[in-house]
Amino acid sequence: MRYIKDMSEGERVQDIYLCKYKQSAVTKNGKAYDNVILQDKTGTLDAKVWEPNSMGIDEFDAMDYVSVVGEVTIFNGAKQLNIKRIRRVSQEECNPADYLPVSSRDIEEMYQELMKYVSKIKNPYMKKLVDSFFVEDKEFISKFKKHSAAKTVHHGFIGGLLEHTLGVTRICNFFTEHYKILQYDLLIPAAMFHDIGKIWEISPFPENDYTDDGQLLGHIAIGCELVGERIRKIEGFPPKMASELKHCILAHHGELEFGSPKKPALVEAMALNFADVADDKLEMMKEILENADGNEGWLGFNRFADSNLRKTSDYLK
Repeated sequence: MRYIKDMSEGERVQDIYLCKYKQSAVTKNGKAYDNVILQDKTGTLDAKVWEPNSMGIDEFDAMDYVSVVGEVTIFNGAKQLNIKRIRRVSQEECNPADYLPVSSRDIEEMYQELMKYVSKIKNPYMKKLVDSFFVEDKEFISKFKKHSAAKTVHHGFIGGLLEHTLGVTRICNFFTEHYKILQYDLLIPAAMFHDIGKIWEISPFPENDYTDDGQLLGHIAIGCELVGERIRKIEGFPPKMASELKHCILAHHGELEFGSPKKPALVEAMALNFADVADDKLEMMKEILENADGNEGWLGFNRFADSNLRKTSDYLK
């Protein structure tokens, strides 16, 4: 199988992929075409059907496996496939494992590293709360390990939510070691809980798309509600501690315009926001640069980074 990450400009591609997305559109000149996103386990690829009514373009829909013939081009610094022929194929012709993007890191190893931070929580109420999710709730643990952290922007793969949560927790642990004003027993649980709402905001693979609750409520509200429900089951849980933990979750996007219901009012909430942004942005850049197809020049404007991007020069050459 020709994987998406290995494709290069000018290459003719003939293989089977998962159609993650399809939408009909019209050019400025009124010509109809189809926007398509193809997926395999190495990532996604923007594709275009410029002649949707021509011979060789059969009926297909999002979430179908499709046999594709096309040519790889570069548009705004990213690979794009110009589809010449496409047809739906049966699931029996495909191995689903080839089409679901998975973290490059071992999921069980990441989870065990996350548990090391849990073991250092000393407050008995906070420890009981964290354990109730990450140690005792087998159904939650299974979903958490397999889920993505986003639809497309960063960590959009199986194990992505775990990888992102571990990255944020690791950064927060670093903060607590260097800034003694930070309380470990608040910041580390907040880091672990901050995105758990994404399990209900985004559907499992292969769809990996926003659910009704995701559209109506969002992961911040969902996560805060889940933590609040579990807190109410722990007798004697200090109300002030509960409010401060929920505040960190509500404020972890930092700004109202970025989706946070509250701006950070606690130093731990501020630290969590910094850690979340750092892990988000650097993973996003990692994924962009890995998909740059060896392009050492400017990659063009990227709307997620809001900047024209280029790889750093390799000074060791």
